Amino acid sequence: MTAPLPASAEVVDLSLPVAEDLPCFWPTHQPFQHKTWNWFTDVRSPAGSVSSRGGPYATRWMAIDEHTGTHCDAPTHFIPPEDSGLPHAGPAGALSVDRLPLDRLMGPAAVIDVRALDVPGTPGGTSPLVLPELITSWEAAHGELAAGDVVLFRTGWDTRYLRGTAGHGYVHDVVVSGTAPGWPAPSVEALELLLARGVRCVGIDAPSIGAAHDPVPVHVAGLRTGAVYVEGLARLDRLPHRGAWFCFLPLKIEHGTGAPGRAVALLPATPG
Repeated sequence: MTAPLPASAEVVDLSLPVAEDLPCFWPTHQPFQHKTWNWFTDVRSPAGSVSSRGGPYATRWMAIDEHTGTHCDAPTHFIPPEDSGLPHAGPAGALSVDRLPLDRLMGPAAVIDVRALDVPGTPGGTSPLVLPELITSWEAAHGELAAGDVVLFRTGWDTRYLRGTAGHGYVHDVVVSGTAPGWPAPSVEALELLLARGVRCVGIDAPSIGAAHDPVPVHVAGLRTGAVYVEGLARLDRLPHRGAWFCFLPLKIEHGTGAPGRAVALLPATPG
């Protein structure tokens, strides 16, 4: 059972902007493209031209990977269909993003700060792991996690989400060149602890819930149970450890392995 929504709340946007010059897509996936299709009037210039073939209005088209910007991973992202004969196949392989129960993508937020794991000396391309002990320590201070809670790992990685080459530190330098250490990420054991508590939605303000050096195990461990991951969050520093309400609404893409969307948190209004 989910907790009731706060009657009066401040809305905090936890989503990243998406643009061609931002590191919004995984380096080996379809690059994000956003172009003008129709403009209010015909325009001709040395840089190119646009037309008003459809009338005096503006519209743009996109080429976009399902896992762009702030997005969710549906189980079909890593779990093949049950009858496929492929490794990790199972019933969750039928749970595409359009079939996700929306109440699984919202609930009381439990924000776990793991920034202390991001320390100098971590090898390039390698993520420091969030272990179960860190989670139980958090629970000792803030209360045990319960079914319906949405766990949000605060890594601080969204501060690396910058335009142009300055944004290479967000994911490119980690997974392509291997010249920078990766974001803190939960170990399989930590993820299994969350599942044992009844948590079915886990978010992170980093490019992936999986470790940069070995992303598959954590994805499989959670998604095969029907859990959902929300990746590429931002501004988790605006949220308390407890007390916010989290909500993510993805695009309803048929057979989608995930989808971009808008993540928000509702904070109870401050008296006065």
